[in-house]
Amino acid sequence: MQIKIQRWFFSLLIVGALFVGGCGSSPAANSTPTPNPASGESISLSPSPSPSASPPAAVAAGSQFSNLARLTGKATVVMIVKGAPITIELDGTNAPITAGNFVDLVQKGVYDGLVFHRVVREPQPFVVQGGDPQGKDPKFPTARLGTGGFIDPKTSTERRIPLEIKAKGAANPTYSQTLQEAGVAQKPVLMHTRGAVAMARSQSPDSASSQFYFTLTDVPFLDGSYAVFGYVKQGMDVVDQIQAGDRIEKATVTQGLENFKPVN
Repeated sequence: MQIKIQRWFFSLLIVGALFVGGCGSSPAANSTPTPNPASGESISLSPSPSPSASPPAAVAAGSQFSNLARLTGKATVVMIVKGAPITIELDGTNAPITAGNFVDLVQKGVYDGLVFHRVVREPQPFVVQGGDPQGKDPKFPTARLGTGGFIDPKTSTERRIPLEIKAKGAANPTYSQTLQEAGVAQKPVLMHTRGAVAMARSQSPDSASSQFYFTLTDVPFLDGSYAVFGYVKQGMDVVDQIQAGDRIEKATVTQGLENFKPVN
């Protein structure tokens, strides 16, 4: 029992550290009380409110997201770090917008040359986070990495995608809410097991952009709050060796591009 309590306490410390050092695409996002790993984001892990007696209906992916790319099936991305490949299988069946956004950014070369700015292994393994486009500039201040997202050249603004989590047994994902906020008791289809690939965000559920993270161990307390969209299939040993400051040399879609539906 004491060991379980210690592990729980360490988890809270890790989450708190991530959140405080968290990212966001704006200073306000950085000031959020918990961490989250993705666009100017760090993992934001503040507790979600308990479901009310009449929980809000899950938001469906409607016309408000029609301007976002989608992946309608599986795809494979190979990411080269320190000369070694990391093979990621993306799941567009259960996370079509999140996986589609990642494929689109890979296709645009956004991840090539970007740095992994956050690596948390102590007091226990947690995540490796990267994907801030500001990291492509070697002169950009290290302390500010984790505060940026992908600036869409068409709009000159940061592209953000909705929180997208599909619960087991559900016909469609829940959008723009954590499963707890939506009153969904079921666990997500895509869970934070070791090797999961998920989007980082600030406290706002629809704030993910380009930052993502690899989980270094099972992290069940993130399930239902952050959008997993794939898993490392080969090269987890490479992920285990990543240090803060290491760069993604190249990211390439090697299979499944026929399932990608870009925005016209």
